[in-house]
Amino acid sequence: MGGNEPPKGPDLSQWTEMSRIDATTPYGGQFGGEAVIACRVGNDVVAVGGSCTHYGGPLGEGLVVGDTVRCPWHHACFNLRTGEPIAAPATFPIARYRVEREGNRFRIAEKLPDAEVPKGARDPRSVAIVGAGAAGFAAAEMLRRHGYEGSLTLVDPDPDASSDRPNLSKDYLAGNAPEEWIPLRGPEWFAEQRIEKVKGRATALDAGKKRITVDGGKAVEAEAIILATGASAIRLPVPGGDLPHVFTVRTVSDARKIISAASGAKRAVVIGGSFIGLEVAASLRTRGLDVHVVAPEEVPMEKVLGRDVGQYVRRVHESHGVVFHLGRTPQSIDAGTVRISDGSTLPAELVVMGVGVRPELALAESGGLRVDKGIVVDRNLRTSAAGIWAAGDNVRFPDPRTGEPIRVEHWVVAERMGQCVARNLLGQDEPFTAVPFFWSNHYDVAISYLGHATSFDRVDVAGSIEQNDCAIAYRKAGKTLALATIGRNFERLQAELAFANGDESVLQRIVPAAKGS
Repeated sequence: MGGNEPPKGPDLSQWTEMSRIDATTPYGGQFGGEAVIACRVGNDVVAVGGSCTHYGGPLGEGLVVGDTVRCPWHHACFNLRTGEPIAAPATFPIARYRVEREGNRFRIAEKLPDAEVPKGARDPRSVAIVGAGAAGFAAAEMLRRHGYEGSLTLVDPDPDASSDRPNLSKDYLAGNAPEEWIPLRGPEWFAEQRIEKVKGRATALDAGKKRITVDGGKAVEAEAIILATGASAIRLPVPGGDLPHVFTVRTVSDARKIISAASGAKRAVVIGGSFIGLEVAASLRTRGLDVHVVAPEEVPMEKVLGRDVGQYVRRVHESHGVVFHLGRTPQSIDAGTVRISDGSTLPAELVVMGVGVRPELALAESGGLRVDKGIVVDRNLRTSAAGIWAAGDNVRFPDPRTGEPIRVEHWVVAERMGQCVARNLLGQDEPFTAVPFFWSNHYDVAISYLGHATSFDRVDVAGSIEQNDCAIAYRKAGKTLALATIGRNFERLQAELAFANGDESVLQRIVPAAKGS
């Protein structure tokens, strides 16, 4: 999960020529036994910690843009002058160092304390956040980090909601990530930050009075409300789908139950060839279970990744012993088997459904908010009711690149939405323009996806899919809508910047159109 290798590179406490640093690439080294990077910011040289505080990604392989550096693994973004994590998934700062200059040379002189956090913001006087997952937690963390001192309440029925959800179907489920890696913050942090946690499900919203009713009759009122209710996992309505050995994976509790069930099982059936479904399949194979995957499509993930990548992912899983039943659906489940649509029966002591999620919209609907396949928000993530905002998987927002309303179910997108709402509550008037990003792990193959393409009419490939070294562009009417990569992290960072700037020429350079097209 994390990058725990000892620091490499030159000792930057020694004088180093400035010519070694270019405008866009960090110069990696070490100081006091810790990884550091030196970067140009205008005419200055600045030095910060060299490991991303998310999963330990090597910032020395990242991209410098202005006064920021972006992590090559999962696109966290840090301010080079302050060390602040200004864009998720990182929420802890990187270290800062004092740099000395002498002519055309520089050296790191000492490690500096963390930058001071501003204090005193009290408008609005109170904020209530419904949902403590990716978006809700990120909003609360950003509010406090930027000095908000008003009342702050988090409402959620799940005490473990503020957890690293992407890991639940990956390393944690596979047994490679310990329990202590999963919480985004411990209970003591919420107490220190004066964040009141209300355990319960919000059942009604009075938009005019800005009042939330929580099950049991408790009422929460605030001057500003953030709806971060997210989505819930879909459970197919097949006979036996509610049996105790049939699971979905959305929460920490779900993952723990699957882990417990896997300890006494030999055979599992995963229903669904989605990213989550196949990550679960990989994790269960890592635990030694026989795994069969049942999915209605002929090629897994073809709709998102295209036929060639989907077929490659299938081969990766088959090389690890997964058996696919594609073009099939489950018909019934009993205590030890799953019957599928071709009439065959698959033995299974454990069944996991990975067939997608459904946005949680009931609370918004109860308050009369505008809803259309998601809570409708403007470019600043405001809902149709004054003083009420929304962020996360439940939100339908205007795509800044196409203008079309979209809903995106990505962890990093939800976090960045929460951060955007927090900054807007503090008066920054910031539109949500983040380029959608997610990653998916399949054994030792990591696939990253940037952008958003509901459909495409051509797929161009640069490099080799089979050799795990490629960038794949998904295009429609000649325009690049999304990019997937296996490896090629730096090019993906360049593509993120190109998407943000609307620079199609860079995207065409990274993945040229096939000749003769």
